[in-house]
Amino acid sequence: MAKATGISVSSVQRIWHSHGLRAAPGAAVQALNDPKFANKLRDVVGLYVDPPAHAVVLSVDEKSQIQALDRTQPGLPMKKDAPAP
Repeated sequence: MAKATGISVSSVQRIWHSHGLRAAPGAAVQALNDPKFANKLRDVVGLYVDPPAHAVVLSVDEKSQIQALDRTQPGLPMKKDAPAP
């Protein structure tokens, strides 16, 4: 981030720290190919920063590499002496 913005690493760290942000340990940075990403990000952040009156803001975290479990099969049998749900 420092290289992309032209500021020092310590400046980036201070800015992140002042906002309570930190990088996830071992997290990889992925390049985004969406040319409209900045506009989309601005729209989403704007909903949180200044939501319209009487608005409900919902957030979805998409995990593209994790597939939803198929729930067409019945659940596993209960263990003996386990409380019923």
